[in-house]
Amino acid sequence: MLNREEIVVVDCPRDAIQGMKEMISAEKKAMHINNLLKSNLFDWIDFGSFVSPLAVPQMADTKEVLDRIVLNSTKLLAIVVNERGALEACNFDKITYLGYPFSISEVFQKRNTQSTIEESFEKLKNIVEISTKHAKIPVVYISMAFGNPYGEVWNKELVFEWIKKIAALGVVEFSLADTTGEANKVQIKELFEACIKKYPSIRIGAHFHSEKTSSLDKIKTAFEAGCRKFDGAILGFGGCPFANNDLVGNIPTEDLLRYFKRGSDQQILELQTSFQNMIA
Repeated sequence: MLNREEIVVVDCPRDAIQGMKEMISAEKKAMHINNLLKSNLFDWIDFGSFVSPLAVPQMADTKEVLDRIVLNSTKLLAIVVNERGALEACNFDKITYLGYPFSISEVFQKRNTQSTIEESFEKLKNIVEISTKHAKIPVVYISMAFGNPYGEVWNKELVFEWIKKIAALGVVEFSLADTTGEANKVQIKELFEACIKKYPSIRIGAHFHSEKTSSLDKIKTAFEAGCRKFDGAILGFGGCPFANNDLVGNIPTEDLLRYFKRGSDQQILELQTSFQNMIA
């Protein structure tokens, strides 16, 4: 029997939008995010990011979007990749969580944040200090958590090592990110069970990128392995623009809502329509 009271469902319009080539207005973005909020189906919304507009042009208007958001009890998360972005995000009371993508692949970390892994860890130390000082909660995404397509070393012990180091900074919110969509059910089961057993005092969520045909299997496997926080995006849009894999988007939020029995078919249809209107 599913214990759905524990589940944290996160919709990620930021992840869905950031790689789109056609620019979307702040007004349209905010209208969709407000529809997500009004639905009361989500615990968190990953709404935007404070990053260089040269790297991610779609997020250049995050502050303008935030001004238009009508917040309720749902929490907002913003992605940051350096201290400047963290300080900027901390100016806004509407934001609860600061998300930081920490790759255990040197190649991907350089591609995503122009930093080595060690440089990224030093940035993260500072971001955690900034977050604590401004009463924000840091959330760390362990990207490339399920494998490495670049020929670098990958194993579960590497994941454990970095979670331990980062948790020692005071971070209690993590997500394991399947950045390139290559995780299989055996990997998901083994990694979540091991991480949850080794680190019972922290919460470890799932941020899966996946082909749509395997998304439900990944959700079910992670839940049965003890995961209780899941990220998704309406219609499965998104995926990381720095991963060079157009076939792999986010887990469809609709799959999460149906699996955890949140909302009606009509509510889900309305959110799909809202998203389609935003990108039209």
